[in-house]
Amino acid sequence: MDHLTPRRSRPHSPRLAPRDDRRAHHPDLTKLRGWRAMQAEADIPGDRWDEERRWALRMGLTGADSIEDKSIPTFARGELPHYAGINTFLKAPYAEDVTEVKHYDATVLGIPFDGGTTYRPGTRFGPQGLRKISALYTPYNYELAVDLREQMTLCDAGDVFTIPANLEKSFDQISRAVSHVFSSGSFPIMIGGDHSIGFPCVRGIAECTSKKIGIVHFDRHADIQEKDLDERMHTTPWFHSTLLPNVPAKNLVQVGIGGWQVPREAVKVARERETNIITMSDMEKMGIDKTAEMALEMAWDGVDMVYMSFDIDSIDCGFVPGTGWPEPGGFLPREALALASKVAAEGLCGMELVEVSPPYDTSDITALMGTRVIVDVLGSMVAAGKMGAHKRHIDKPVTIPHGEFTGRRWSNAP
Repeated sequence: MDHLTPRRSRPHSPRLAPRDDRRAHHPDLTKLRGWRAMQAEADIPGDRWDEERRWALRMGLTGADSIEDKSIPTFARGELPHYAGINTFLKAPYAEDVTEVKHYDATVLGIPFDGGTTYRPGTRFGPQGLRKISALYTPYNYELAVDLREQMTLCDAGDVFTIPANLEKSFDQISRAVSHVFSSGSFPIMIGGDHSIGFPCVRGIAECTSKKIGIVHFDRHADIQEKDLDERMHTTPWFHSTLLPNVPAKNLVQVGIGGWQVPREAVKVARERETNIITMSDMEKMGIDKTAEMALEMAWDGVDMVYMSFDIDSIDCGFVPGTGWPEPGGFLPREALALASKVAAEGLCGMELVEVSPPYDTSDITALMGTRVIVDVLGSMVAAGKMGAHKRHIDKPVTIPHGEFTGRRWSNAP
């Protein structure tokens, strides 16, 4: 019996053709992604899930005698249950000692900073919001046939200590943190925070390499004017990033730009520096595949690495109300995820997810969308075998000293 043959016969209905005839117009099931993904799941190892459950019993004690599932501990540890635990991003290990990030393929850094916001503040709570809602996810994606827990390593290094009243000191802190993670070889994932962090994040990577870096920037706003309100705000990161000697302006590609919130000052700079803008209407006309192809071709032209900046307000504000500068007419969620995944499949040296402002979104859907962008990027890189491809370009690693301390904090243990 083949996979399309019915398991039991049915009486003939005068209004319905025989079952085989009715299904003749359907495609071959084995050619569908869903069928292939179902088969591929069998090839994904499960060793780390087994390891996590054993770890949970060691760290959280074995469960009560009445619990039949003996993998359940007394104290919640790790992924389950989704509603419990101290949230890191995706319930990944917390690298309290940040010198340990070198042991992980990727590291999440929260950047709770909204001092560059020119309208609605609140993005300083973005890292908390994304971490909280990320507990809803498992590390496995059915369609990609990828299990992040089994196929890569991930940690959460906590938040950068930003200075709320000082842009430049906060930028220095951010660059220092990013350069530490990038120098270790771990792939840096920055969760903002407003978009002003784009400049110090790129600067942190650029100072660790002599190689050239392109940027793919998803947004509704160009963010490339020199100043806003006399400061380097969330409307200015790409002006200053493309002044760095190894971040060419010609390799800045901005996707989704348009509407009534693009200052003419930014357009002038984009024209003078010959950067690349693909508007939302361009994407609609060309389609997702062609848009991604063009963005990759321009971003990678003559450079060694590409950085991704994803502003959540690039998505239509009906789907992401919790952002500092909402704008109608943006990407549909499926479009945004597809584009980000296709760009990531060629490999990245770092990424940022910015402008999630939880105070404006009581349902967490904006933070959820931001989380989904990040895990889709990671899944795409893993599926394409590109995780860690940036390491060979780290030829100027930085070394940052740490303080001296022995013992265990808030503990009576020797």
